[in-house]
Amino acid sequence: MTGPLYVGAISGTSVDGLDLALLEVDDPLCLRGAKTLDMPEALRETLLLLGQPGNDDIDTLGRADQALGVFIGQAVKDFLTELGQPAEAIVAIGSHGQTVRHRPDGDQPFTLQIGDPNQIAEITGITTVADFRRRDMAAGGQGAPLVPPFHAALFGSSSENRAVLNLGGIANLTLLPADPARSISGFDTGPGNGLMDEWTLQERHRPFDEQGAWAATGRVNETLLGILLEDPYLNRPPPKSTGREHYNLKWLADRKSELPEDAADTQATLCAFTAESVVRALQRWAPGTQRLLVCGGGRLNKTLMQALSERANLPVATTDAEGFDGDSIEAAAFAWLAHQTVSGLPGNEPSVSGARGYRVLGAIYPGIPR
Repeated sequence: MTGPLYVGAISGTSVDGLDLALLEVDDPLCLRGAKTLDMPEALRETLLLLGQPGNDDIDTLGRADQALGVFIGQAVKDFLTELGQPAEAIVAIGSHGQTVRHRPDGDQPFTLQIGDPNQIAEITGITTVADFRRRDMAAGGQGAPLVPPFHAALFGSSSENRAVLNLGGIANLTLLPADPARSISGFDTGPGNGLMDEWTLQERHRPFDEQGAWAATGRVNETLLGILLEDPYLNRPPPKSTGREHYNLKWLADRKSELPEDAADTQATLCAFTAESVVRALQRWAPGTQRLLVCGGGRLNKTLMQALSERANLPVATTDAEGFDGDSIEAAAFAWLAHQTVSGLPGNEPSVSGARGYRVLGAIYPGIPR
């Protein structure tokens, strides 16, 4: 006998692809398959555009919502065919979609993810769960990060205090105390790959700095690094979350205009900024951390991983070394969140998000009756 099967799908902050995971919800949780698909270039460009403040055209938003839903639906259908899994074997799909705006602060906080789940349910015939973040926000939370409870299920240890770092476009930490009487916590530390990716695209016309090779050719400008580290978000206490609305090239330009940096030096400095902002967050809010586990695309950036190891003064390893593919954790987490939702179980962790209490997350879009 096997446990129930769920599919997770997410397009992250970097918009560099669609991550898919097939998760068997059992004890222990078991990853049965994973895949990353490149985002169609025209759709990627539109999603990146919509993710920037001021690009608020409703027609563009509506078309992108429909197109991304179709893309996710067909991708899941093809993924299951490759794995030899019929639609009837899947309880539900958990689709995060693409965040195009995340405004957790202010008088009217909101968050918006697109990728029409009606299209996904229609194309696959499988019940789809989506719109996970807004219920937590309605309950007074940040709506993010949502993955820490899943991190706890995978990597929690009674023998050491651990932290799990997801290096996507934005970097987020999950803090896993060894003492079961202490609550887990988690928050966005600041930029992950996002600023480096945008700078690479602008200066080299490439979507990212593969393995951090370009950053390795530059020299960190300590003056610029110091200016970047003065950003007020970094000193805000958790719970907190952020996004590309805050950390983008305009934010960088506002701080770089007076400095005679060349492009490679700027990239090296942005890499150091990501590493240093993570390490400072650990030192300030989790000084007892004994091991740092890294997942997400940034773990493949050798220059960034080296900077983390040098600055953190504790063991740094990838989640792959702990037996779980670092590219698939977030997709698997949304498969797990779909399981929580259809089972009537909470998906958020108030000690992470700051919500008033535990909530069942997301909306359910029924599949086609078989």
